[in-house]
Amino acid sequence: MSILLLDFEPHILSEEQLAQIRAAAPDVELLVTRDRDRIEAALDQIEIAAGGFPHNLLPRAHNLRWLQDWSAGTDWLLRHPEAVDLDFVLTNTSGVHPIPISEHVFALLLAFGRGFHRAFAAQARREWIPQDEQEGLFELAGKTMLLVGVGAIGERTAEVARAFGMRILGVRRDPTIGAPGVAGLFGPDQLLEILPQADFVVLTVPLTHETRGMIGERELRALKPTAYVVNIGRGGTIQEDALVQALREGWIAGAGLDVFETEPLPEHSPLWAMDNVLITSHYAGLTPRYNKRAMAIFLDNLRRYRAGQPLRNVVDKELGY
Repeated sequence: MSILLLDFEPHILSEEQLAQIRAAAPDVELLVTRDRDRIEAALDQIEIAAGGFPHNLLPRAHNLRWLQDWSAGTDWLLRHPEAVDLDFVLTNTSGVHPIPISEHVFALLLAFGRGFHRAFAAQARREWIPQDEQEGLFELAGKTMLLVGVGAIGERTAEVARAFGMRILGVRRDPTIGAPGVAGLFGPDQLLEILPQADFVVLTVPLTHETRGMIGERELRALKPTAYVVNIGRGGTIQEDALVQALREGWIAGAGLDVFETEPLPEHSPLWAMDNVLITSHYAGLTPRYNKRAMAIFLDNLRRYRAGQPLRNVVDKELGY
């Protein structure tokens, strides 16, 4: 009997969810564990895996045919390139994140626009800042947002931006594919040309060979000194040393960062002490509804897999997304 590995701590999945999985695949054995030894002992029988998987075991999982990753980002492929040519289909949970991440983006932008980063610091000091000393406030309405990456998250962010009265431009790998509410779409090779138009640059791109370090000194110097950068994709898409220099020297006004080249962000990072930086600890995609939405994708895919139908959210392992 083949095995369906659910790589979760046992308490994560409810009895109702387990019953739904059993009903969709009644003739496979469920193995619910994160224990590497148990997974390794069952490698020859694992046909389907969901949640996680010890990536360095993939080359030995000869019967694995489908892996449902429990996140949207699959940049672990950069660390395990041997998985690209292995004979299994990789799917992700794209579609789970647009609501929480787009709300996180606007939480950061509104915090800058209304000076909340200074207000919170003043609150901690029990200090009242008079109106005539408030500086750097701005409105989102009428501003231009450049979305670098216009997938599901980018499209939702564009929808919210339009409600704020903003103009939206986008960069995507294939700019011929339209996106609702986006006034202009451009290829990555046109990034430098359009950066000067942006008041806000929002990065939602995955980390791949193509996107690693795509925002560096040239790109940051091309921005207005009043521009803000928000990164909720992957830290490696921005060259962090160049970003620190840009923030120190005023090439840009500020940055809202949820992701970093090294995580957790080291204590010695100068980003911690910058008053024009807002830092969150890689939780933009978290929501109480995460597992419910991800499970719906998995169950739909499980039924499709059993029926021999195409799966949703198939990752191109060579491209990395």
